[in-house]
Amino acid sequence: MVHVVRSSPSDSVTIIGSCVTLVEALKAADDLAAQDINVRVIDPFTIKPLDVETILQNARDTNGLVITVEDHYPEGGIGEAVAAGLSEYPDIRIKRLAVREVPRSGKPAELMDKYGISASSIKKAVSQMVSLG
Repeated sequence: MVHVVRSSPSDSVTIIGSCVTLVEALKAADDLAAQDINVRVIDPFTIKPLDVETILQNARDTNGLVITVEDHYPEGGIGEAVAAGLSEYPDIRIKRLAVREVPRSGKPAELMDKYGISASSIKKAVSQMVSLG
């Protein structure tokens, strides 16, 4: 069951994450709200089975814009599951943030920035999606 962690009637994008990326999504949401950009943040809880119906409804409530964020490779995770589940709906656009190269050791905040899954990376993705409409 999907858990909607943050929402408002004026949300422009749905962000889907879990664990550490859910925390980063909430940080990004706070920063974006200070700029009058509201986003919906949801935790899918599980990807098998994936609650496609609830994710689809949230996506449609936010202009058909979805960002998935995960702290591992894009294959086999949240982004792939959401993209597959929503593939039949041409009105939905998905941007997938994930680790796309061999991970290295380092401080968590530095690694999240390096691999594009930090709050600042999420804010950038939201801005890009909103500007493209």
